[in-house]
Amino acid sequence: MPESSRGAVSEAQLWAASGAMALTGRPGGPPRVAPGAPATVCHLALRRVARYTRQRSGATPILPGVTVLGERAAVSRLTRNGPWSCGGSFRPLRTSDGWIGLSLSRVEDRELLPALLEQEALEQEVTGPPLGPGGGWDRVAAWARSTPTAVAAERMHLLGLAGTALPDPARSGRRGVEVREFGVRRHRRERPHVVDLTALWAGPLCAHLLGLGGAEIVKVENRGRPDGARRGPDRFFDLLHGGHAMVALDLRDPHDLDQLRRLIDDADLVLESSRPRVMSHFGIDAEEVVAGGTSWLSVTARGRDSNTIGFGDDTAAGAGLVTLDRGEPVPCGDAVADPLAGVCAAAAASAALVAERAQLIDVSLLHVAHDAATIATTGHDHSVVREEGLWWLRTDRARIAVAEPVCRRAAQPAAGIGADNLRVLSSR
Repeated sequence: MPESSRGAVSEAQLWAASGAMALTGRPGGPPRVAPGAPATVCHLALRRVARYTRQRSGATPILPGVTVLGERAAVSRLTRNGPWSCGGSFRPLRTSDGWIGLSLSRVEDRELLPALLEQEALEQEVTGPPLGPGGGWDRVAAWARSTPTAVAAERMHLLGLAGTALPDPARSGRRGVEVREFGVRRHRRERPHVVDLTALWAGPLCAHLLGLGGAEIVKVENRGRPDGARRGPDRFFDLLHGGHAMVALDLRDPHDLDQLRRLIDDADLVLESSRPRVMSHFGIDAEEVVAGGTSWLSVTARGRDSNTIGFGDDTAAGAGLVTLDRGEPVPCGDAVADPLAGVCAAAAASAALVAERAQLIDVSLLHVAHDAATIATTGHDHSVVREEGLWWLRTDRARIAVAEPVCRRAAQPAAGIGADNLRVLSSR
């Protein structure tokens, strides 16, 4: 715990305690403080989840703290890795007139590199593990150096890559969480039914926090494209999904699509993280669902009005959650826009579950991160020193140990794909 005897907990204390500071900086170098107040945003959002849950149920949920910012890194044993992301799939790149950031976390992303660079295939570099120093990254960096920032960003978006100008010109266009109210809510259950169509980190973290508050979570996966997080560490997937009902549907099958519509009709709240055109392809319109009395929450890279791709590292960097080291932007934390958006989504969802009217909640990773990056803090002068075998953040008020990332234990393992189809679908 921070060695401080007076005053409220500061952003510096929260950031150092979260595990995210230990993930920020270069290998072997000191951990670094983030701009703005990302840890404070996380802390306050979790308090709102607790307050609205208590208002709805009368019970105070047992929730995690700001260490949610570092839990995935703890499971994967990631460390600070600047200028690359902790996981090595994102890095900032100098352009002819500025900077861009690019994530290459999926095999299909690396397969698009020849089109991005307008060069011949990169042979084994395309299909190998995440691209580290050298190899394909060197060719991408050479392309970026000869390309204006705006041109590079437009080309990445055109190809469906998770790339951005640094900073992203769209970062200040809206708030991170925007809410519109529609008709009176159809369901007001003591234990809300939540249909979770999300994947990866931000959406499942939102569902996990709602589950800790007593909501019944039904995770629905497309059999043809299940949650990609299942390919990651089991411990982290179990943490976010343990105790949730697992349903798998083939959304190309009209019968299964009808099953999904019935689940949505019966829900208090729907969570999803796809671009709006994806749901439209299946004939499901979020605004119609909300007009019918069921709240709907979307978590996307840049909001429901954008069809661009983005992940936690690139959207955070585009939002300004980077530190400058020798003039080079270095990512803050591990894909920090994901957990920030997840906890802010959970706060908005918890409020929706006590509201009188159904709500359409639009959560943008980019804009949540920008909100956090631009909060003015009343911080104090600080320095980072190595003492007693630990890194310490020193301010004029405290000496704060920079904590390594930690992860809670899952209450129970997550069930397999479609494990609860019979029970859930037969009861709806």
